[in-house]
Amino acid sequence: VDMDTVVLEGATHKKAGPGSVPGVPAPPVKRPKAKKAKKAVVFFEVEILDAKTKDKLCFLDKVRPLHKYCVCVGGGTHPQWYAARQSIRLDPKGKSLKDEDVLQHLPVGTTATFYFRDLGAQISWVTVFLTEYGGPLLLYLMFYFRVPFIYAPKYDFTTSKHWVVHLACMCHSFHYLKRLLETLFVHRFSHGTMPLRNIFKNCTYYWGFAAWMAYYINHPLYTPPTIYGEQQVRIALIIFLFCQVGNFSIHIALRNLRPPGSKTRKIPYPTKNPFTWIFLLVSCPNYTYELGSWFGFTLMTQCLPVAFFTAVGFIQMTVWAKGKHRSYLKEFRDYPPLRSPILPFVL
Repeated sequence: VDMDTVVLEGATHKKAGPGSVPGVPAPPVKRPKAKKAKKAVVFFEVEILDAKTKDKLCFLDKVRPLHKYCVCVGGGTHPQWYAARQSIRLDPKGKSLKDEDVLQHLPVGTTATFYFRDLGAQISWVTVFLTEYGGPLLLYLMFYFRVPFIYAPKYDFTTSKHWVVHLACMCHSFHYLKRLLETLFVHRFSHGTMPLRNIFKNCTYYWGFAAWMAYYINHPLYTPPTIYGEQQVRIALIIFLFCQVGNFSIHIALRNLRPPGSKTRKIPYPTKNPFTWIFLLVSCPNYTYELGSWFGFTLMTQCLPVAFFTAVGFIQMTVWAKGKHRSYLKEFRDYPPLRSPILPFVL
């Protein structure tokens, strides 16, 4: 057969030539692999409108699919709108998109329209917490040492004769020192900033209540608990310290759920630390322990402003706890059904 190759039983053989061994298959011939066709990149056209006036703020052409929305509005045209103060929405009255959202994963076409709202000047959460907690610490100590112009001149820089007053000062100072240290070394914030205007409201709350409580507890005419006396103070101290340790334990457990630099959200579960076992029944046990601490401080001082501060704090923490509880239920289908927001089986 006059041909260069023959096919026998599915095998291809070269014709025997000089130096070749008849009947022995030749090595397979390597054929070049076909190159895979590259997928064409689909670019987006993005239009940014003001959420209130509907005026066009900017138009971006040839935006890549993985482009993050939060850098669209600032730049040279509006440098005052840095990323932290931008709220970008799919609907003028809708919720803000998340920082990690990208165009490719949003329910928009290749021509997308977004709505921008200015959140105002922003301040970091670390700065907010340091300011909120540093003020009460210093204010309380001013009343404790009875600096001039607070009480009558004859009481300037005098000390109280009641040991519960000194104990209350130590507990109050310990509480806010703990908060300051947690802000610096424990907490990991899901949002880096908050509106600057809120710091004035928050500081008025914390600083005002701290001054009000400190004025009466450190007043020269203050009288300590008399019904149960020292026994009441000791029980209150145990409650306070127990809840402070519990609050710190919960903060550590929540910190360990979120790797550094991420915004990952997971369901918190009890750990080997017994103080975290309350997670079996409560979604926000950090608020539960916080409430317990101030209840113990109220019992210790038997002071009406402290009781009022505890009641107001309980109302506010309940609102926060219910919000987080709803968020957990919405985000996680397997969220434990027995948990309550802040008080087991009650609230």
